[in-house]
Amino acid sequence: MTAIRTTVIRKTKNQAIFDQYLSQTKQIVARGGNLVRNTAVQSIQSHKSSGRVYEKYNPRRTHTASTAGNPPNTDTGFLVNNIHLVIDSDGLGANVESRADYSEALEFGTSKMRARPFLQPALEENKQKIRNLFTKLKARKI
Repeated sequence: MTAIRTTVIRKTKNQAIFDQYLSQTKQIVARGGNLVRNTAVQSIQSHKSSGRVYEKYNPRRTHTASTAGNPPNTDTGFLVNNIHLVIDSDGLGANVESRADYSEALEFGTSKMRARPFLQPALEENKQKIRNLFTKLKARKI
């Protein structure tokens, strides 16, 4: 009878530890996704590369394009406002998406324009930070 009681207690303890690890893993996934999203947004908002200057209409304004290989320069804020973090329904995966219709052309370039990547560099910049968060979780005793 004692052995059965001990087994049940262990299962309960193990389940509680598993639930804590799962909860912390979900927090790390969300935090990592936010790191990547925020870095992408910041790279667009703070980068001021001096490329071609031209007039745009509706609304009328002067815009300075970014140089190839650098993040795009912000103009109306539409690109920045359309970068979203989407966390999987189970909380164990995340995607950083840019929903502006011209995002793909900026990230990868076209036949007429070289790439101005902003998402992949944001991921690369944060990859080690995200790995470190998981390493700390593995080392932590709950």
